[in-house]
Amino acid sequence: MPEGKAAEAPPPIKPTDVPTRGGDGSPIELAALTEADVSGAKLKGELACSFVDADEEGAQPILLAQGDVASAEPSRGIVKVGDSIETVSANGGFDAMAKGTKFYAKGLELRVALTGPAQGEGESPPRPATLTADRADGARRVFAGLWQCGP
Repeated sequence: MPEGKAAEAPPPIKPTDVPTRGGDGSPIELAALTEADVSGAKLKGELACSFVDADEEGAQPILLAQGDVASAEPSRGIVKVGDSIETVSANGGFDAMAKGTKFYAKGLELRVALTGPAQGEGESPPRPATLTADRADGARRVFAGLWQCGP
């Protein structure tokens, strides 16, 4: 065993970004949403959730959705696939989104899974999460980031 290796603690486990696998070989690219993208979508709902890539300091969300509290109405949102804005929806309102959920878009399923406790204080601190994108052709990519829900 190399000197100094025995005393080192294993690194903490954190979600990692996994590149696209399967499908036709083309990558699944989800781009950051701009303010113009968000305002143009005219999303409705009392509260919102967003997924931000963990590797980009001060990054804009790559998924944004809004829904109503205590509602069975679907939450609705947007993602930017390449240069195109795609609408997404998830069953249940805001309450279902807050715990992580599946969003459906044309040819794409996006699954948010919480991977750790809230980071920070306040009414709506972000939580570590993964966003798994499954494309209709069998391709899959996992993004590591933060899921934040609230006002």
